[in-house]
Amino acid sequence: MSTPATVPLVTATTTRLTRLVEEVRDVVDRGLPPDLTAYLVGERLAPHLGAADLLTPEQYEGDPERYRQHVLHAERDGGFSIVALVWLPGQKTAIHDHVAWCVTGVHQGEEHERRFRLVSDGNTARLVATQDVVNRQGEVCGFAPPGDIHRVWNGGTGKAVSLHIYGADISRLGSSVRRVYDHRTDEA
Repeated sequence: MSTPATVPLVTATTTRLTRLVEEVRDVVDRGLPPDLTAYLVGERLAPHLGAADLLTPEQYEGDPERYRQHVLHAERDGGFSIVALVWLPGQKTAIHDHVAWCVTGVHQGEEHERRFRLVSDGNTARLVATQDVVNRQGEVCGFAPPGDIHRVWNGGTGKAVSLHIYGADISRLGSSVRRVYDHRTDEA
């Protein structure tokens, strides 16, 4: 399993990122259900993806050992946070789910994802892969627990950068992961 490299809690910001924070705040402050919040946050994130002025040069820095997490913003009341994940080729997460709703958008490169469903026969449980997705630059996806079990990796040949917006304060929690799954899977 790969875990994100630790970095300072909140890094420098850009004018475009400040605008994105304000747009996300407007959605989150409505107090809508998690799935609708994720959908609307995704709509706000999409126009910023791929923009050269969204991140600072430091926020593109990876780590040769594991994917790197840059916390870009954490709302004071814990309502949401924005994180840039930098993935070098082959870096991946464990199979996991999340503490809150999440929206991801690919800023550079592509992010591969395998989604799972947990099934049980009463005695044993296993994970069944339900969908493989390749998200490319500019694409957004969102989800809300339960039913948000997946693995993410950089299956491309270059660096990938994705923005993740979580309905929780990742600067305090350290991670968006609620649980890592060690169950048997039907993966090859």
